[in-house]
Amino acid sequence: MGGHREKDESDAALLRAVAAGDSAAMAALYDRHAGWLHVRLTRRCADPEVVREVLQDTFVTVWRSAEAHRGEEAGGWLWTIAARRMVDARRAQERAARLETTPIDETRTGYEPAAAMPSAEERVLAGLEYGDVGTALDRISPELREVLRATVVDGLTTRETARLLGIPEGTVKSRAMRARTELRAALAQLTPSPLGGPA
Repeated sequence: MGGHREKDESDAALLRAVAAGDSAAMAALYDRHAGWLHVRLTRRCADPEVVREVLQDTFVTVWRSAEAHRGEEAGGWLWTIAARRMVDARRAQERAARLETTPIDETRTGYEPAAAMPSAEERVLAGLEYGDVGTALDRISPELREVLRATVVDGLTTRETARLLGIPEGTVKSRAMRARTELRAALAQLTPSPLGGPA
């Protein structure tokens, strides 16, 4: 009933409307973002059925929690939700596989303590898909880029990143350190450092 203005509205305005229960705004948000989310999820998972389920779960989560959006860039917020849904899907697959071979250990939660406060470069990385950081990211090797995307942009823990990418936790940590070094060097070539001296 709200007319067809949604196409012209910002993501933030659409999310406010979704939080108020506006299904037309939800449809507009889906039309705007489902395509690129599907592409990024497909890069991380070869099973189209899992990708479809994760995409659906992402937008169900958006519908239920749109009021939690705090004004940050909506694409990043949506991708964080999608990445976490992908981790949940992987975790469910692993649990199903383990059930066939070993009993469930009820004492393990799968969570790590929260990470320390983000560094200046992590705050810069939060705008990963845009501007100089996106350009700098293109200059580092793909396996390092994937780890940075998962840990910094998606906000996943080391354990979740290991699960998402199918590599050991130790490899996640060593690639993250190398990725930061390479990214810092690439950013330094693109722009004078705003961080004021060596890290």
